[in-house]
Amino acid sequence: MKVIKQKSGLPPGTMVYTGEEKTEKIKISYMDYNDGNFNEGLIENPDACRKYTKPDTVSWINVDGIHRTEIIEKIATCFGLHPLIMEDLVNIRQRPKLEDYGDYIYLVLRMLEFNEKDDEILSEQVSIIFGEGFVLSFQENEGDVFDIIRERIRSNKGKIRRMTSDYLVYSLIDSIIDNYFLILEKLSDKIEDLEEELLTNPSPETLLKIHQMKGAIIELRRSVWPLRELISNFQKMEKKNFSKDTAFYLRDVFDHTIQIIDTIETLRDILAGLTDIYLSTVSNRMNEVMKILTIIATIFIPLTFIVGVYGMNFKYMPELGWEYGYPMTWGIMIAVFLIMVLYFKRKKWF
Repeated sequence: MKVIKQKSGLPPGTMVYTGEEKTEKIKISYMDYNDGNFNEGLIENPDACRKYTKPDTVSWINVDGIHRTEIIEKIATCFGLHPLIMEDLVNIRQRPKLEDYGDYIYLVLRMLEFNEKDDEILSEQVSIIFGEGFVLSFQENEGDVFDIIRERIRSNKGKIRRMTSDYLVYSLIDSIIDNYFLILEKLSDKIEDLEEELLTNPSPETLLKIHQMKGAIIELRRSVWPLRELISNFQKMEKKNFSKDTAFYLRDVFDHTIQIIDTIETLRDILAGLTDIYLSTVSNRMNEVMKILTIIATIFIPLTFIVGVYGMNFKYMPELGWEYGYPMTWGIMIAVFLIMVLYFKRKKWF
């Protein structure tokens, strides 16, 4: 697909979509809830987004697709978002970050999916904006890891419908980070298969798989590493729309982030070791081949010498006129061959 690149020289706040060119329709959905009430549906007119929020409820508006900048601008204008946020919403090359704009907070996260066929990680930007009573989430594509949260809201399970908007944001972050653990499990299984393959039948394809795994680990590390600072700053915030209860839950998310980072570093070390094992295995295999060839060449050196001597055809060589000269020469060569083979075996050279 055609990729639209970021244009240089434009003033700050200019909205330029930097992802793949798409023609799909943008889907805008909402959930409006509190402990006793719940409503959800689709929003057809982005200019009217603000009316779907109520002062006594939490409203979650989710946007699937950010390639139509004019629609994203209308939604952002309804909530009075800063022009720099509008620019970042459609620039999909953002690193995870947190920005405080006073009445609302802007978060950027990376939602990941592991493509087992090509052993690569697919990364999607998720932008979250939340203030008192509302949460906005913007995704590149339809389909995410938030279905379990939607089901908890619909069925009123847990405490999510009794909490404020910051708890919903925590739930979204926690869902994204929990998905990282699933990806790490798949990567660990792939790496175990590579280890077994290295020990049984290493090949150039094995080295290619190792490099693909390294690329996946690097992409995962790039998405997770900034989260440590993001979550740390998030839980330290003291704002009217941020409760202390949510800060306690964020501690658990912070611990998960540290655990993921430690696991990633461990997998990186394992992959580096696998590369060394592959190179050592290939080198040892080459050494074995060279050893066999050297032994064969060493055995034939004295045999070649004998054949060379008796191939000179001098007239007065005594053995040329001897009746048993030919079989005697063969006997000497066979004896030399056997003696050398026994000697090499005694030395355990093969």
